[in-house]
Formats: sequence, structure tokens, C-alpha cells
Amino acid sequence: MTGRGIDQVMPEPVSPELYEPWVLDARGYVRLAERANGPIAAPMRPQDPWGDALAEIEGLAPDLRIVNLETAITVSGTPWAGKRIHYRMNPAHIACLSAAGIDACALANNHVLDWSAEGLKDTLQTLQAAGIASAGAGLDALQARAPAVLPLPHGERLLMFAFATPSSGVAPEWEATAERPGIALLPQLNESDAQGVRACVERHRRRNDRVLVSLHWGENWVEDLPELHRGFAHRLIDLGAADVVHGHSSHHPLPIEVHAGKLILYGCGDLINDYEGIAPRGRLRSDVGCLYAATLSGADGRVQGLEILPFELRRFRLRQPTAETLQWLHQLLAPGCRALGTRLETASQTRWRLLWR
Repeated sequence: MTGRGIDQVMPEPVSPELYEPWVLDARGYVRLAERANGPIAAPMRPQDPWGDALAEIEGLAPDLRIVNLETAITVSGTPWAGKRIHYRMNPAHIACLSAAGIDACALANNHVLDWSAEGLKDTLQTLQAAGIASAGAGLDALQARAPAVLPLPHGERLLMFAFATPSSGVAPEWEATAERPGIALLPQLNESDAQGVRACVERHRRRNDRVLVSLHWGENWVEDLPELHRGFAHRLIDLGAADVVHGHSSHHPLPIEVHAGKLILYGCGDLINDYEGIAPRGRLRSDVGCLYAATLSGADGRVQGLEILPFELRRFRLRQPTAETLQWLHQLLAPGCRALGTRLETASQTRWRLLWR
């Protein structure tokens, strides 16, 4: 979420006015973060929000780097009427994504149309000009439901599809149609929706392609994993429509499952946001996020390994987590993972690996 407060500490911030009932100036989120953790040196360089995570990413040397991008990239457009929160980042700050070598952005979420269709068009154009693929939003339904086609070593491909659900705060009017720009929407997460995803995949999939389905679903604060989500993820895998289910929307990480050998990330949590000055919601925190390094079999897409690298956000920079933060996150995830047949094993002082039965 590189808009709003994050954008304001970059060299060329957009106009800061907001239309929220509680904060009317995006710089207010900068002041809240500074009040919590101290002064933020500005202007930040494009790589600065990644902080300690950047070296970890380079050390992992992944074949592909994928994020859910929850902001419009635009200086134009008008805020979507009736929506309380609007994220945007100046296109001049696209290097914030390039600095981490991002290959593709999932755009089916509840912020990409914050600045209306014009803002979405600017977002798509900016990403394309930067050589960053995208999926889940487009100028019409055909484009929104098309995958990002990402090359893998040895000639294979990963197809990334992205969809959102109304439960994540997406208005029905945001759905892309034959006549209007928008996002790929799954209205009910029922059998019809699952078959629709399968049909999208089958239209584009070649032999030996791997498929990642990115889903923006559910609320921002989640105490219990919705059974609807679990059933839908299982169905996509059982239909052969997904090798990886990449879920997001909750501001905090959620438990992880392996179903029929395929990886399900129910909620990756926020990695970069401007929330560090906002108090926790009960036991849930939004200033702790993770990198998820998944290794898949080239033959059948089964997950061979998953490393989880937690970070905490301080002064709008990711840093290695404290022991207290690691303990909090482990206590948050471990019971849910155990119920799903997985567990977290310590791989080093600041990372875990997923084990499953």
C-alpha cells in the first residue's frame, strides 16, 4: 500500500487532501507514524520503504516477485464518490516497486479504482511502461480476467490471475464489463464462480504452465478463517485451476494450508503500509508483514517448500522483527496452522519454514 502516507514522504507527493471522516490530509498518517516511532527522514529514496527486506529478497534470488498492489498510481482522476478511503501514488514514484524487482502486481482489490476509471488507466499505463505485469483489472472484462504471463527458467510460464470479492469492500460498480473498465469480481465464491475461474485458466493455460490465483477477499481484521474461503480454495485446486492460492485483504497474516500438495496463503497481511501510528485492533496488528518464498515443482506445481520472513514497519521502513514481534506472530499463526495440518519450524533467527503432513 504505497499510496497516501508513503507517497507523501517520497520526492514528488501527490496533493495530500483526503476525503475520510477522520483524516483530511495524507500527511496526517506521517505524523501519526512519527508520533509512534520517531521522525521519518524525507524525501525517502525509492528503495527505502523496503528497508531490511531488500537484502533478504536479493538473497533469496526468486525467479518471480509478486505483490498485491493496493493503490492507484495517478495524479489525475476524481475520488470515487461515496468511498471513504482513497489511495494514490504519484507515477513518478513507480521506482518504489522497481527497486524491489517486482515482476507483477495483482490489481483486483478495493483501492485500484479509488481515483475512478481515469486513475485505473493511469495505473495500467504506468505499470506497463515500467515493465511490470498486472492482472485483475483492465479496460474491459476480457483484459481484467486475463492473466499476467510470467516467464520461468527452462521455458516454463507462471500465469497469475487476480480476482476480488465484495467481502473485501469492492462495490459491484467496480466490476469490469464489456463496456467499462474495472476489476475481475467473484460475487459469491460459489461453484459458478469456481467454474468461471477454471474457464479463465483453461483459455490461457498451456502444458507445463503453473497457475497462481490471487484473491482479495474478506475483511481487514480476521479472528477466524472463513470456511467459505477454505472451501473455495480447495475447489480451485481440485478443479485444477490453481497451483497456488494467494489470498489477501486482512491487515495481518493468516494461517497457511497445503491441500492436495498445493499451497494456500489465506491472508498474506500487509507488507508496506502507512498504518504504524494506528493502534492494534485487539490482539491484531497491522505493522507486521511477511515475505513468502515458495518453491514449486516444475512438473506438477506441488509446493516443495515455503520460507516465511517476518518484518515490522518502523518509520515507513521494513526492519528485522524483534523477538517480541516474532513471538506475537507465531502465537497468532501457530494454532490456525495446526488446525490446517501445517506448522512453523524455525529456519533461522528471523525466518520460519512451513512443514505439513
